[in-house]
Amino acid sequence: MSTSTETAAVASEFDRDTAITLREPGVYDADLSAGWTIIQAVNGGYLLALLGRALGDHLPHPDPFTISAHYLTPSVPGPAVIRTETVRTGRTLSTGQASLFQFAEDGTEVERIRVLASYGDLDALPDDVRTVATPPAMAPIENCFSAADNPAPRIPGSSAIADRLDLRLDPACVGWAVGAPSGKGEMRAWFGLADGREPDALSLLLAVDALPPTSFELGLKGWTPTVELTTHVRCRPAPGPLRISITTRNLAGGFLEEDAEVWDSAGRLVAQSRQLARAPRD
Repeated sequence: MSTSTETAAVASEFDRDTAITLREPGVYDADLSAGWTIIQAVNGGYLLALLGRALGDHLPHPDPFTISAHYLTPSVPGPAVIRTETVRTGRTLSTGQASLFQFAEDGTEVERIRVLASYGDLDALPDDVRTVATPPAMAPIENCFSAADNPAPRIPGSSAIADRLDLRLDPACVGWAVGAPSGKGEMRAWFGLADGREPDALSLLLAVDALPPTSFELGLKGWTPTVELTTHVRCRPAPGPLRISITTRNLAGGFLEEDAEVWDSAGRLVAQSRQLARAPRD
């Protein structure tokens, strides 16, 4: 498929800003948009979706099932090169790896992020579901807080990504925004894209890393850079807003984990993730 011509026909900011151009087999050119930054660094979920698009173009199967990313150096807005490689191809799953590079001032390439992923076909999955998981208890979307509310629950510093998203934070998780964090490592929100684009498998890779960090509700301020992020996509989401719940149970040694669940409008668990991040440093 030709990703560059495909994205030219769509209006969504997400699709436009994750567009890739095939330079040669396995090598893609991309441009990291400043619209997806937090405190001047490009958001890790946006980067994961960008590499996820490249792997989906390169591998014979269309959908990410599991993708693990190691964030090596902070990415910045501007040109980037993505190099992909097929590791193994089977009947129902194919595995590949990809790295994103940018350029230092002297022109040398710097690796920003490296991923290993397995892809399949979400439409071919069986319908059998056996689970004890339940959607998170959240306030109705009309009673939740958006960036337009006052006080606006924005991340301190640059938060251009907030304008790309339609986030509605659960009132129980916005104490940090008024100087009264709960002390619990929890963050819950309704999630959508600001331009109304419906969710799909690729945007789930963005969604798992799009909420304010749980460290804010632990009373910490500042950037919480991702070290590693693993995401499992369980099924294709139904149209409508997503519900996201993120929890942290352990902050120790300057690192914390964030476990995320993403539920669609049909009440299905559509994605899960765990990330290791550095705790903010005062």
